[in-house]
Amino acid sequence: MTRPANRRSQTVEFVRASSRRGRSRARSWLPSLFTLGNMLCGFAAILVSFRGQYGLACVLIGASVVLDIADGAVARLVGAVSPFGLQFDSLADLVSFGLAPSLLTFALFSAGRDGFDPLGWIACFVWVACAAIRLARFNVTIDPTADKRFFVGLPSPGAAGVVMASVFAFSDVLEGRDRLWVLLVVVVPGLLMVSNIRWRSFRSLVSPKSRRPYGLVTAAVLIIVGLATVPVLTFCLVAYGYLFSPLLVPVVSPLGRLVPARVKELLS
Repeated sequence: MTRPANRRSQTVEFVRASSRRGRSRARSWLPSLFTLGNMLCGFAAILVSFRGQYGLACVLIGASVVLDIADGAVARLVGAVSPFGLQFDSLADLVSFGLAPSLLTFALFSAGRDGFDPLGWIACFVWVACAAIRLARFNVTIDPTADKRFFVGLPSPGAAGVVMASVFAFSDVLEGRDRLWVLLVVVVPGLLMVSNIRWRSFRSLVSPKSRRPYGLVTAAVLIIVGLATVPVLTFCLVAYGYLFSPLLVPVVSPLGRLVPARVKELLS
């Protein structure tokens, strides 16, 4: 009779950096380099927003999203998650997905306007406050050794994606004019970040242990092709699709199970 596999070896080890030695300790800092790149892109997005380069700011925030996902993947490859790494990641996320989208929207909102605009200030502060609360709640409730399939509340990168897609698609309409739409783009995703609604985790979707790798690969290829051919439409579909996924998944999931069954019948 075979001995069951050690459950501890199948999870991510949660250790302090001070307990590591030599090369192992050096590898443990590798995820933090991706986190630093995440923060750098967010900071650069803030700077270019106030120069009116809204498209470039969106690209930089998008790069922050990629680096934010990558640092978790690298941490799992290294085989450890440190308390420092978790806190550093949240601070970087507050810059890239809290301050950067808020200031990008404020710069777009206030373009061509003169004088003090309290409504724009309040709306953008609501976003920053919700992002900070979201990240703080995540820090105190997450179990770093558990495989979480869902986030409680809209993840801050997903909320930032809604802002980026809206700016890419409607910046000419939003700039300095349509006040209500700008406020909705900021306030609604901001409040969803602190809601109790569940969204699927990014990390579980890109995990190598995913039970549906072919579907994931197909989706990735379609997104890449879409971004290369119709970037604005693809960006909006991905961002708003994820935003409304708690409503769409219960409807689409039964259809996803029916299609393979039907294909199997046709091939038999």
